[in-house]
Amino acid sequence: MTDINLWAAWIGILLGLASGTIQGLFFDREDWLGGYGSWPRRLMRLGHISFFGIAFLNLAYANTVWLLGPASHVPLASMLLVAGAMLMPLVCYLAAWKKPLRHLFALPVLSVLGAAFAFITGGLS
Repeated sequence: MTDINLWAAWIGILLGLASGTIQGLFFDREDWLGGYGSWPRRLMRLGHISFFGIAFLNLAYANTVWLLGPASHVPLASMLLVAGAMLMPLVCYLAAWKKPLRHLFALPVLSVLGAAFAFITGGLS
């Protein structure tokens, strides 16, 4: 039932570890991607950490449904969390590459907000 959220969580954790490892290979280069405070480097750090953040939301959702029982499962919330887990790091890395793509941030943000709203209104009632 919430297996997809568990998979999304653990895949997100794995990708967060992998992206952090790859990006970490260059942390000592002050000028890498324009320096520590540059737009690309900040967005890549955000993408890396968003893998973990939304993975933990998926994990929290799956554990909450497990604790409260199947009646608390809200398929819309589940799917929106999975969408957010895919979209947030993707948009971060795309925006790091091309700054105008930052306008796509509405998609993952609305996905995660929608998931929380759907769960609160449908899963905890």
